[in-house]
Order: sequence, then structure tokens, then C-alpha cells
Amino acid sequence: MSGLPATLDGWREYVAADPKRTARLLELVRPRLTKYIPQAPTTKQAAFLLLNCREALYGGAAGGGKSSALLSAALQYVDVPGYRALLLRRTFADLALPNAIMDRAKEWLAGSNARWNERDKTWTFPSGATLTFGYLESENDKFRYQGAEFQFVGFDELTQFSRTQYAYLFSRLRRLAGVGVPLRMRAASNPGGVGHEWVYKRFFLEGRERGRVFVSARLEDNPHLDQDEYRESLAELDPVTRRQLEHGDWDAKHEGNVFRRDWFKIVDELPPEARRALALRCWDFAATEESDGKDPDWTAGAKGILVGDDFYILDVRRFREAPEGVEKRVRQTAEEDGKAVRIHIEQEPGSSGKTTVSHYERNVLKGFIVAASRPTGPKRERWKPTVSRAARGHVYLLRGAWNAAFLDEAESVPWVDDGATHDDQIDAVSDLYAKLLEGDAGWLAAMMRG
Repeated sequence: MSGLPATLDGWREYVAADPKRTARLLELVRPRLTKYIPQAPTTKQAAFLLLNCREALYGGAAGGGKSSALLSAALQYVDVPGYRALLLRRTFADLALPNAIMDRAKEWLAGSNARWNERDKTWTFPSGATLTFGYLESENDKFRYQGAEFQFVGFDELTQFSRTQYAYLFSRLRRLAGVGVPLRMRAASNPGGVGHEWVYKRFFLEGRERGRVFVSARLEDNPHLDQDEYRESLAELDPVTRRQLEHGDWDAKHEGNVFRRDWFKIVDELPPEARRALALRCWDFAATEESDGKDPDWTAGAKGILVGDDFYILDVRRFREAPEGVEKRVRQTAEEDGKAVRIHIEQEPGSSGKTTVSHYERNVLKGFIVAASRPTGPKRERWKPTVSRAARGHVYLLRGAWNAAFLDEAESVPWVDDGATHDDQIDAVSDLYAKLLEGDAGWLAAMMRG
């Protein structure tokens, strides 16, 4: 803009010469807001809301106000007739989490004149505009939006999605001629996750030349959060994930192998407090027999307890059998463990997974306490809590013949799945740790879902 002042004193004189110029300047630096956005945006959120480009990413460090920024962006034009906005998470479980983006929308819009449709997960505004929440758990879920039309599409935690899911939703971004609403693809995310590489390439390597904007927000940019307490929580993470989440470091990557052998301590006895601990065995099934020329997955079952901050792995069983053989081995293991040890089964997607769980509960493990649930998210993301515990010296192995096979697998599994290295014991142990952290409340919830 030619002719504008170049110094602060010059700006003061420029504004003083014509009071109307103040209003014009405020329009340039104040984002469009509606009454449905009750939270004043932070400086970084305001910068995100002011963008007029087609594609933008907000985030970096955890606690930077990503969900509020994305929700505010979606609500900027709900006073315009015909406006349609869509906000996405990877799974419905993610979408329905307390204080996640859908829950936050209910807090913001409760008591307003917007109407909520629980079945469609959609808010409808007096203007006729809508804000819909959805998920893309499988690759084919993107086709559920085939034929739909949106002027705003937002991805919460973009690195949890695939590049093809993200790219397909651009086909849903359109408007009628003459409608004065911008078409916007917006996303919020921390570094890390299964989609880290493609997001990094899209916004950091190609972003500037293709008009894609990244707004960096860190913990200190969010005055609404108790920053000291949150930093203490982040200190529990493994070093790479901590750099990603606390500092928003997109160059921090998990490389090489996941575990180090010397992280695990082998013990000959348990502490006295172990007598009062909840004992659990988790099974990860792979009903495949070993045969010539093939190296199939293993069925693996890990048993363990939590004692304070320490995770004790008491036993790991693994074997390759046909389904009938797997059932016999699982039953035999349950009888050796005793009925005081609860059993958790990983449930495969679909009706066949439910049928398998029902069969085990009614027939194979009748008389034992059994629950099942479906795992959510990529397996290497599910490993990270166990990695963090082990790296900090809080994972113990009870001495046994199984130790060597477990440690061999632990130090061989890579962060990048090569499709060849076995990780069945690590899956079972990581699921075991997650279920032990949930405790009795999580166990009861899993039984009720079953």
C-alpha cells in the first residue's frame, strides 16, 4: 500500500488527520467474529482467523489453543445464509472425547439460538448455516461426503490423517457463484503421528511457493492454560515426543529402533505392594500356523501389574497355531494364571471381531473375567506411553525363559514400519500398559461395551 507511513510517529499523524482511518485500520487487524465465538482469540489465533488464503495449518506445540482456533474459524461465517462447515477428527472416539472440539462447540453454543442434531452431529443456525462434525476412521470413510458441499473444511490433528483423505476433501470445497464466503481448508496439528512426513512436506517444504500458510503457536501463546502444570505432564514423554509437543519441533523425528535393551531391568522378585495390584493379561491374536517359506505373525499374551510409577511385566507368551490351537493355549494360560488375573482381548473391527470375542467369553474362557475393546490409532502411537516408561527406567521384567525373546524383539522394532519385523509382543505389552493405566474404571467400561 503506497503512501503509508513508515514510522510509528508517522502512523499517529496519519490516523489523527482523519478519524475514519482508525476504523479502516481496525478492519485490517481484527478478524471477522460472530456472537457464536465467546472466547476472545489470542494473538496467534487472531492471525489464523485473518488469513484469506485457501489452505492453512495452525499449531506446533501442545497447548497452543489449536481446537479453539479451528472451531472459531469454522464459526466465522455462520451468520451467512447457506454457509456450510465441516470439522473432522480421525475416529469417532477422538471426536467424542471430553473437551475435544465437538464437546467445546457444545459449551460455546449451549444457550444460543443454534440447534443441535445429535443424530447428524450438526449445529444449525438461524441463518440456515450449518456446522457438522465427522470422522474418517478408514480410508473409504471419505466417500461418505461425496456429493456434499462445504465452504469450510477443518481437520483437527491433521497428522493423524492420510494425505489422500485430506486431498479428497478439497473436492467438497465449493460455493455458488456470487456467494461472498471464502473457501477455506484449515487444519490444526502437533508434529508427530502417522502423517507427520506428508504434512511436513506440504506445509514446510512446499508451503510458501504454493500459498499454504503455517501459523506457529506454542504453550506460552495460550494464556488460558496452566503452563507450568502442563509442562510437568509433558516431562513424562519420551525425548522426541516431548520436543514435538512442548516445543513444536517439526524436525524432531523418531528414527532408528523404538526401544533400547538396557532400558529394561530384570528382577527376581516383586515389591511387597505387588500383592494388592490389579493383575491383567492382554492378548493380541494372530491365528496362523508356521509353514515352510513363511514367517507369519505370532499370537502374543502379556501379563503385568502397575506398582506406583513402575510397570512390571510378569510373563509374555507367544505361539503360532491354527485357531483351535490358539484357543487351547489361551485357555491353558488362563488356568495357569488363575481366576484373579483379568483377561483383555483385542477386538478386530466389524462383526467378525464381535463374534470372536463372544466365542472366547462363552466358550474358551468361561469362568474367567474377560473384557474386550478395539484399539484406536496407529500402533506406533499406542507404543509411546510404554516407550516413555521404559526410557525413564520404570519397566521391569520378572526373570523368566521369555525374557530373551521379548528383549530381542524390543530392540529390533523400528519406528518406521518395514512390514517385516515382528512386533506382536510389543503390541501386547503396550496394550497391557494402557489397560493397566485405565484401572478398574476403564475395565468396567470395556466390559459394558462388550
